[in-house]
Amino acid sequence: MEKEEVVVEKKLILAIGDLPTATSGIAHQMREFMFALLNTGRYKVIALGGAIKHQQYNPIKTEEFGDDFIILPVDGYGNPDILRSLIWKHKPDVLWYMSDPRFYGWLHSMSDEILPLLPMIWYAIWDNYPIPKFNAYVYKSNSYLACISKLTHDIVTNIAPEIESCYFPHAVNTDIFKKLPEEDVAKIKQEHFGSKFVFFFNSRNARRKQTGSLIYWFKQFIDKHDLHGKCVLLMHTEPGDPNGPDLVCMLEDWGLTDGSVVFSTEKVPAEHLAMFYNMSDCGVLLSDAEGFGLFIIESLACETPVIATLTGGIQDQIIDTQTGQHFGIGLEPASKTIAGSQEVPYIFEDRLSEAQVVEAFEKMYFMNKSDREKLGKLGRKNVLKNFDYKDFQNKWIEVMDYVVETNGSWDTRKGFKPWNLIKL
Repeated sequence: MEKEEVVVEKKLILAIGDLPTATSGIAHQMREFMFALLNTGRYKVIALGGAIKHQQYNPIKTEEFGDDFIILPVDGYGNPDILRSLIWKHKPDVLWYMSDPRFYGWLHSMSDEILPLLPMIWYAIWDNYPIPKFNAYVYKSNSYLACISKLTHDIVTNIAPEIESCYFPHAVNTDIFKKLPEEDVAKIKQEHFGSKFVFFFNSRNARRKQTGSLIYWFKQFIDKHDLHGKCVLLMHTEPGDPNGPDLVCMLEDWGLTDGSVVFSTEKVPAEHLAMFYNMSDCGVLLSDAEGFGLFIIESLACETPVIATLTGGIQDQIIDTQTGQHFGIGLEPASKTIAGSQEVPYIFEDRLSEAQVVEAFEKMYFMNKSDREKLGKLGRKNVLKNFDYKDFQNKWIEVMDYVVETNGSWDTRKGFKPWNLIKL
């Protein structure tokens, strides 16, 4: 007697975030999330991919997943009309979205019409204290909150304790970001930088990344110790990014066109980035606010220690909270200033001083090589323990299975009350 084939009815996830094929940290994490679900054979995904200017807006499919994975390019992150159309046409089982809340005011204003039909999961990001009480309604517009940092999770549990949540950090593929063969690394480093000590920056040239301060303080360091020709700051970023300062002008005006600062602007695959980290002696990220800072665990996974501001999600990566072990030089803010706008009423910005950054450069440069290598090895061990992408994927499957089972959708919707009882 032939065995009857069991057909699994796949649950549909409607996801919103950066275009999954882009190179941003959010796009990278979205891909890992979606691939984890797709590979179970129990889920399919429609993804609204935004955050960049598209050349075309036709739906995108992959050979691997076919109709189970459809990407719809959108401006911004979409709008109410697009979302309503997709929800009623495809009847998804879960709405999942990711990124900063300022991009989703339109979505949160729709929660009253979405939540009766299906649950909403937000992969939540917030950079810093004070606790943003103004975000309470945003968090309460969801069924479940996955928080990328301990700071975000603390904020969520303080102002929206009734919404289920968990600490859910980003992750990195440690099969790609790893220590590479020394001979290969030495050969490539020799070709590009000779025997110079390499400080590496890999992030956007944006105001909060403090790229201008990084270059200026690096200049103070190499001027102080006469290290021109012995040190280089390699910056994998766009020096002309409209969201940041004109870095080329800085080099010209400050006498740094001698190769002391080098820009890498071409988009490269992860394997090439891993080589950048390997041929660097130290990673540097001086952000005044940072939701997570994927650069840190990429560097540590390659056993390259870091200098970084202890702000936002960076704190979780650079310090083992159980042992107090630092995987490089974590810099406590020299001052905290309150910034804000009409959109974001207030938030701390963590500022460093020139003296502490120059001192960090000195400490790392003059540190015994074996001590730097020890820091790097401990850093990778911490990444494997707390930020491995296989664990990340498995946890997303667990969370999604749980939300689907406990919340249902459409005809099976449960656990949601469209009303509140208030004692007058």
